[in-house]
Amino acid sequence: MKASKEKKSYPIPERPRLDLRKARTYPLQKRPSKVQIESLPLPLEPGLSLAAFLDRLPNILAGEDLRRAAAAIVLARKKGRSVALGMGAHPIKVGLSPIIIDLMERGILTSISLNGAGIIHDFEMAASGKTSEDVGPGLDRGKFGMARETGAILNKTIRLGARNGLGIGEAVGNHIARGRYPHRDRSILAAGARLGIPVTVHVAIGTDIIHMHPSADGAAIGESSMRDFHRLAEIVAGLTRGVYINLGSAVILPEVFVKALNLARNLGHRVKPLTTVDLDFIRHYRPGVNVVNRPTASGGTGLRITGHHELLFPLLVGAVLEGLEGKSHRESVS
Repeated sequence: MKASKEKKSYPIPERPRLDLRKARTYPLQKRPSKVQIESLPLPLEPGLSLAAFLDRLPNILAGEDLRRAAAAIVLARKKGRSVALGMGAHPIKVGLSPIIIDLMERGILTSISLNGAGIIHDFEMAASGKTSEDVGPGLDRGKFGMARETGAILNKTIRLGARNGLGIGEAVGNHIARGRYPHRDRSILAAGARLGIPVTVHVAIGTDIIHMHPSADGAAIGESSMRDFHRLAEIVAGLTRGVYINLGSAVILPEVFVKALNLARNLGHRVKPLTTVDLDFIRHYRPGVNVVNRPTASGGTGLRITGHHELLFPLLVGAVLEGLEGKSHRESVS
């Protein structure tokens, strides 16, 4: 194709001239505003009780959402509704297990769901009082994730559980609760077994260190995790007017939750209205759409509160406990 020697040019359009003297204004008092003077708290001071501290959080954005989340949990339990916690492994690694176990013992949390890494850190804390290795140096030498007891015991427990018709959560929980582990009182799985609170485990093959061990049985892992998925679907089917909390799981639990919810609705359970809460230190795509937005679109409330697990979750729990005790603090603005 022969190129033209002359460049075609387009005229620049004229721009309108603005007469700023004609700009329209209106009284400030008539303008809708998102922040009201009533939302502002009193200053903090030394010696405040927790209830008084919570009163003095701004009733704006995350401060308001924290109150709404706490109020939803309080109302759900007072009305006999379920409060289900789905969580990744990081909350265990930052020391939240004792708080979560206390919530189970108080009857505030009615079920727990973990990803595959959750059973690893829970077991290691129970067995040795420590967990979470430095991946880099271990990976360089091919030693990452190869602690003998973790792989051998968990894989054997899953395999035996599959033979006996158990899900991963129940099998591992029973094993830790009945075993001679020095720190089993800090195990969420053992607490579930002891209290009769369902703990389900949802695994993606190849994501967890125990899958690298020669004792890993893919058929047993898959069968037991599928059993836990069906159990979670039953839990979700009973979440009408309850609360589902996603704590620190960016992919696995949000994906599993939305499928469990769909299965429950497919089988005739409306599961609405529903309150969902996403707690994480980064806002991820899947928790936003599969926990907060889509499940509540036709009835309910979805909340996102962002911050470090080790700070944010205890703060939410403190607000819940104060609410259950009937301590006076400001109600959230609906």
